[in-house]
Formats: sequence, structure tokens, C-alpha cells
Amino acid sequence: MKNLLKYLKPYTKESILAPAFKLVEALLDLVVPLVIADIVNTGVKTHDWHYIIVRFIFLILLAVLGLGFSITAQFFAARASVGFAASLRKELFSHIQNFSFEKLDKIGTETLITRITGDVAQLQNGVNMVLRLLLRSPFIVFGAMIMAFTINVKAALIFAVSIPVLAGVVSAIMWITIPLYKKVQGHLDGVLLTTRENLTGVRVIRAFCKEEEEVKEFDDKNDAFTKMNLFVGRISVLLNPATYVLINIATCVLFYQAGDSIYTGSMEQGDLLALYNYMAQMIVELVKLASLIITMNKALACAGRVSAVLKEEPGMEYPDGTEIGENRTNEDYDCKKSENTGVPDEGNTETKGKIAVRFNHVSFAYAGSKEDALTGLDFSIYEGETVGIIGGTGSGKSTLVNLIPRFYDATNGTVEVFGRNVKDYEQGELIKEIGVVPQKAVLFAGSIRDNLKWGNENATEEELNRALEISQSAEIVEKKAGKLDETVEQGGRNFSGGQKQRLTIARALVKNPKILILDDSSSALDYATDLKLRRALKTLDGKMTTFIVSQRTASIQNADRILVLDDGEIVGTGTHEELLISCDVYKEIFASQNKDEKEESA
Repeated sequence: MKNLLKYLKPYTKESILAPAFKLVEALLDLVVPLVIADIVNTGVKTHDWHYIIVRFIFLILLAVLGLGFSITAQFFAARASVGFAASLRKELFSHIQNFSFEKLDKIGTETLITRITGDVAQLQNGVNMVLRLLLRSPFIVFGAMIMAFTINVKAALIFAVSIPVLAGVVSAIMWITIPLYKKVQGHLDGVLLTTRENLTGVRVIRAFCKEEEEVKEFDDKNDAFTKMNLFVGRISVLLNPATYVLINIATCVLFYQAGDSIYTGSMEQGDLLALYNYMAQMIVELVKLASLIITMNKALACAGRVSAVLKEEPGMEYPDGTEIGENRTNEDYDCKKSENTGVPDEGNTETKGKIAVRFNHVSFAYAGSKEDALTGLDFSIYEGETVGIIGGTGSGKSTLVNLIPRFYDATNGTVEVFGRNVKDYEQGELIKEIGVVPQKAVLFAGSIRDNLKWGNENATEEELNRALEISQSAEIVEKKAGKLDETVEQGGRNFSGGQKQRLTIARALVKNPKILILDDSSSALDYATDLKLRRALKTLDGKMTTFIVSQRTASIQNADRILVLDDGEIVGTGTHEELLISCDVYKEIFASQNKDEKEESA
């Protein structure tokens, strides 16, 4: 929790004023029993109604002042807690944005969502209650004991004995419940994971009639979450009855002892009434303190979870400045096509120009995996080339292109872009040069224009229309009533899969990148639209290097070069015609797809 207090620092004034006003309110509350005792001992005893009325008006004044101080304290506490939560949530979100893909895979999306929403909300509530009650309740409890000593020392000893016993009970329950609340939040992560999977995969679940199984799985996790909540709740609620029992025992002892003192004349009736009021105040404040402790336990558990995320390293290190150092310049890469190409082009000595992307003996394994997803990749891609990447499911196609914008770091070897190791680029510098269209097309709530301008906020109307034409999205926009300003709902759910794919391609093109990566981004397109798209891409600036990942040989057969992957290794490289002669894997893929097409046409 200590490392989170810095987010409360901007609200230092509010954090001081809130408990200060609460303490003033508490001080006024401690005066009330003395005034009541005075009314009984003097006014009632002598039947002096004037004295009683004056003291009664004084009690009303104390109540009004106390209310004013309480409202003021609440205002400052709310302002500090809300500001603290907003700052923490902003920092947490910003920190998560810097996580590498590997780190996100490791922690889990559902856990991060819980921590940035539910955990921060618990912390906000905890800070609010701490500012209002953490000092006030103990102040009242110990203040009541001190005031009791001013009335009757012998009777006040009951307060002195009760308070340490109560503190022991409270401490024991805190010690037990804090780790349990951490487990509760862990179970909440599991519930959220199941919920998220079901909502995102609802179509698949219904397609396989798995609703009952999924409901049962959710019920199991929800029941585990509920049982853990009930278990820790039962322990926490022991605070209230334990407090009431101890205080009531103390009250009985007080009446027993005070009765003798009144009978002997060493204590007046008004003093007993004051002592009882102080005991009643202790009961109320201890109940509040019990509630505060439960909230604090939850907040402390959440604070540990939030701190754990903030302590996580982003997973990638970036240089502070542009350091060329030992990096070679692009001129050093003006080499022949026969060099560094997984499978050499025999006898080809044609100079192709500057190298855009180079893989130097690259291997990669996902975190926790014992096997490499990619092994010994060694090839160069030249500026302006269109490169097709094909292979069976799980062969490593997407993994390969994810190393280029440094979504992941190679386990062994180096990946170089424009003559520089991707690790030598400053944060955000490399991705500015690369346009990526991922496998899963994602649009964000807003308008079509808003989504297209993600790559270039200053894009002109002409540039937007050009990108739409190339991506075959112009007809989509034209059919919409709002054209470019047509509303895009969350996740782009008001667009079909093919429409979303074309619009995400347009978004990448608006960026006008030097390297364009299309990661199986035309899978939802029909063959005719796919063909138009590939032909339109050929009209782009000749210096743009394009990577097309596809399951279809038809989508890549016109590429300048095709890389064929099998089980994480390059087993063939060349043009479509060359691979039909030299690569068995490619021939098998091509034959199976042409066979399917012939059967469909028949």
C-alpha cells in the first residue's frame, strides 16, 4: 500500500482536512455526555428549567456544528479518494499499455480488467473510509476513556480494561481475513475469465450446443467465489457480535460498580448517565471501526494486487535515445539476393537494393513453452518487395511477422529493420514505420473516420478515400447513411467480418507505412474481392515492403517471394512457379486447395 500513497500526494490538503474536521466533530461528540450530566446533576436536581433550556440549546448548537464538520470532512474525503482512484487507474492503464505481448499473455486479460476496475474501486472506498474513520473512531474510544477518568477513576478502569481486549479481538480477525480477501479476488478473476470467454465465444458455444456445460462451469466457479466470500464474511462479521458482547459486559460491570457509588453518594446520577453515554459512543464507534476494518482488509488485499501489476516490468527494454553504435547502416545491406535467404537462389546475383527486414538465425519460444515456435530463420527481405508467407496451421506464420514490429522479442538471433536491430529503436519509433493488420479485425467505438485516423490523425479526405479504394472499402462507406461519419459500435459489431477486415486494412494504409503486414487479413473476403485487393496493393508506392500471411496460395502466388513454413522452419522460398517445382509442402497446399476449388465448382 505504501507505494500507492504517492497517488494521494496531490490531495495532501484534502487528506489532512478530512480527518481534521472529523476530529473536531468527535471532540464535540465527547462534550455532549458532560452537558447531559450537567443537566441532570444541576438542572433536573434543582428543577431549574432555565438552566435546562440553555443547556438544551447548547446541545442543539453542538449537533448543528457537528453536522457541518461532518459534511465538510466527507467532501474532502470524497475529493481525495476519487482523485486518488482516478490517478491510480490512469497510471495502471498507462503501465499496462507498455506491457509486451508476452507479459500480457502471462498475466491474463481477465486479471488486468479486475485490477483496473474492481480492485481500484475497493481502494477508493477504503481511502474514503480511512480518511473519515481511521482517526475518528480510535479518538472517540480513547477520548471516552479519558473523559471517564475525569468523572470517576474507579469506573473508568472498566474502560481501560475493555479497550485492550477489544483491540486484541480486532487484530486477530484482521490477521485472519487479509490473506483470505486476496483469495476472494483471485476467485473473482476466475469468474471474469469464464464470463469473458463465454461472451466473446457465444456463437461457437451455441454452434456446438455447449450452453449447459458452460453454464455448469460458470456455476462451479461462481459457487467457489461465493463460498470463499461467505467464509471470509462469516469471520469478518464476528467483529460486530464480539464487540457488542464485550461492551455489554463492560456496561453491566459499570452499572454494578456505579450503583454502589451512587448509593454511597460518591457519584451522582448524571455522572452515571455520562459514563453510559461514553460506553454507548464506544459501541457505535467500534461497530464503525469493525466495518472500517473489513473495508481496509479488502482494500489492502486489492492494494497488493494492484501493486503487483505496477511492479511488473513491461517485458521489453528500449534505448533512451537513437543509438546507432555498432548497428550497420542500410548501405551495409546492399547485398545480393543470394545472401541470407533461407533457401539460396542458385546462380541469381541480381542486386535488389536495400534490405528492409533481416532475420539473423532467429529462434523464438513462447513463455512457458519447452519447444520453439520458430527455429533458425535466416533471410533478408528487400525494400519494395511483396512477400507471401504460407504454411500449415501452427507453423509459425503469425509469430514470424509479430517479431518485425517487436510485439515479441526473439529468443535467439536478431531481427533487423532498415539496418537496425529492432531492440535499438526507441519506444514507439519502430511501429511508426509499420502498418499491421492483425488476424482478428478490431474496430473501436466511434465513427469510421475516427477508426481510419488511428494511423494518421492529420490524414486528409483524399488520403482516407484513397485507402478505402485500395482496401475495397469504398462501397461499404458509400452504402452507409453517415458515410465516413457512420457510427461504429463497440467491437465493430454493426459490420460483418469481411467489412471489418477491409476497414482495418484501410486503417493501416492511411498510416502510409514503409512496411505493411497483412496477417491473414483477407480470410473473410471472397476470392473476387481478395483479387481486387491484391491488385490494388500493387499500385502502392514501390518502396513499401509488404508481408502477406495467408492460408490461400491464390492470395500470395503473385508475390515477389514466398516463404513456406513448416513446424517453425522455412522449408521453401521463391516464386510461386519455383515453389511448385522445389517445395513439397507448397505443392501439397496448392494441390489440396485447387482440388477443393474444382470439387466446389463441380
